Amino acid sequence: QVQLVESGGGLVQAGGSLRLSCAASGRTSGFYAMGWFRQAPGKEREFVAAISWSGGSSAYADSVKGRFTISRDNAKNTVYLQMNSLKPEDTAVYYCARRRINGVVSTSAEYDYWGQGTQVTVSS
Repeated sequence: QVQLVESGGGLVQAGGSLRLSCAASGRTSGFYAMGWFRQAPGKEREFVAAISWSGGSSAYADSVKGRFTISRDNAKNTVYLQMNSLKPEDTAVYYCARRRINGVVSTSAEYDYWGQGTQVTVSS
């Protein structure tokens, strides 16, 4: 099995920055893409960003392009989400997810493993 644990969430003022981390344990061998999703109160879970195994391919939601950066350190089995210029509308629970295969996709159904989430709150 695979366990994903997010950290780094918190309360920040608009315009501020946060860096989320997602540490994987368990079956970490293989080549697989990872992603970040978020879910705000009363809304459906939405795609934020994804990255390929090598880091050479990534994708972002239009709402975060130019502000968020996804990266990964395979030696540490960790994926990161650097969030800059945060806005109140970025407030949500952020989830880390992993696919069983490589390939950057934005559909949540394509991800096989999920973390418990970390809360990000941006105050105006």
